[in-house]
Amino acid sequence: ELVVIADPGLLRQRAQTLGLPLKLQEADFSTPAREQAAGTLTILPAVGTGPEAAHANATGLIAPTLSAPAEPGTLNRNNAAYVVKTLELAADGCLAGAFDAMITAPVQKSIINDAGIPFSGHTEFLAARTNTAQVVMLLAAGELRVALATTHLPLADVPAAITRDSLACTLRILHADLQSKFGIREPCIAVLGLNPHAGEGGHLGREEIEVITPLLEQLRADGMHLLGPLPADTAFSPTLLAQADAYLAMFHDQGLPVLKYAGFGNAVNITLGLPIVRTSVDHGTALDLAGTGAASDGSLRAALELAIELAPQSRAQASQ
Repeated sequence: ELVVIADPGLLRQRAQTLGLPLKLQEADFSTPAREQAAGTLTILPAVGTGPEAAHANATGLIAPTLSAPAEPGTLNRNNAAYVVKTLELAADGCLAGAFDAMITAPVQKSIINDAGIPFSGHTEFLAARTNTAQVVMLLAAGELRVALATTHLPLADVPAAITRDSLACTLRILHADLQSKFGIREPCIAVLGLNPHAGEGGHLGREEIEVITPLLEQLRADGMHLLGPLPADTAFSPTLLAQADAYLAMFHDQGLPVLKYAGFGNAVNITLGLPIVRTSVDHGTALDLAGTGAASDGSLRAALELAIELAPQSRAQASQ
């Protein structure tokens, strides 16, 4: 059962604008999940309404409401707190066991910050909300999975951020979640080098010699199956693709161009290291397409399908 965390009035307005049939039903967390017919969305109960409300009121899972009208494609800082509230409800519902996973749509970070609410992104928000010290960004397109050792850093700052401690933490999280969330018992992780040709024996950089290789040897001794450090220009060959369950790229534009070429519009962003399952689309808000019905739903569908796939594995792991 899919529960949409949004203002019910907004859902009705958008359905009317797009000429879509829509029936809303309130979630009942005291009963098993229900099958949903086409054109039906489950929403959080409103305060004090219906038989479902008592349990919802007790858990705090109440439908959020907009502070101002929401016009398609128009940002309104008065609704910034509403956007953050939807994320809080989803995360808290997952932590409480009401939801098995959460799927996030794109968010316009600038308008939230303009409203005076510090917000650097979904990933950082969810890490703080779940008291998680470190998380890892993983993008997936089909069977190709690419995690990042660093995320949104200027390229000049990347080498200093590649340390043994940071890489060890990233690889341990990646390895653990490939096991617990993806159900891969003995994952094989391909680790890219930082420099061209993985440093060319130290002639094109020494990070591979001084940081990456010693760490990989240490983690191999702990039982991890790791390939590398590999030259990034040949790491995505068919032979290596067939071996690797996931790749670890040293920086954003090293690994993600390959992934987005392989699955642009259908890739999924997964946050690893959280105590919950969180998937997301791999694109931005596309405000020019809001309310037109022309935006592609491919990535959202893929994020939903992957969340459904990951949820049972994560639930089984949590019960052990």
